[in-house]
Amino acid sequence: MNVFLGSLICAVAINGFSATSTVAAVPQASPAPSDKLLHDQIEKKIHSDATLKKYSIDVDVDGGVATLSGTVPTEADRAKAATLANVKGIARVDNKILVDLPGATKGTAGTIKEKAKEGAEKTKEGAEKVGEKTKEGAEKVVDKTKEGLSKTGEVITDGWITTRVKSKFIGEDLLKDSDINVDTKDHVVTLKGTVLSAAARARAAAEAKEVEGVRRVVNQLTIGPKKP
Repeated sequence: MNVFLGSLICAVAINGFSATSTVAAVPQASPAPSDKLLHDQIEKKIHSDATLKKYSIDVDVDGGVATLSGTVPTEADRAKAATLANVKGIARVDNKILVDLPGATKGTAGTIKEKAKEGAEKTKEGAEKVGEKTKEGAEKVVDKTKEGLSKTGEVITDGWITTRVKSKFIGEDLLKDSDINVDTKDHVVTLKGTVLSAAARARAAAEAKEVEGVRRVVNQLTIGPKKP
């Protein structure tokens, strides 16, 4: 009887020790990293990056959610910051970084703004030049208009010149019994026909040159008797 009780007590003691050992062997889950630890890890990674350390990026961790804020020059830099912030223990990254950094350090956004500004300045400069050209052209048109008017205010056309040249030949003694044809094109007068002498030929050309608006006289007159 004593032997049986002793064996039973030993068996219970052994089993109890094994159960205790088994419970102690169950691995315990490691505690989640604190928000401060996560904050320090992310901030160190971002501020150690050769590109991102030049920019002002703020990190805030609350309940395992990392919030990034600040300004970078390119979308690639913004995405890179989010990637670096996604460390072990972070449930989500809320990327509030803005892509815009005008000034000395130029990125894509800054370049676009400068290009737009440069384009606007060129457009303004072009408009001013067009305005000057238009004004200059208008002044030239006015000058041409003035040149195209006779002293009496009449518009000097080719027909007007032809009429004036013919009228100057009337009553001219040297040109009596002459047969002169007057043709005007682009203010150039061409004289054709016959005159009685060389003096008459020269007088006809001289009279034609005196008419307003005449640029040049082409004298094709020949000396001979008047054609019947």
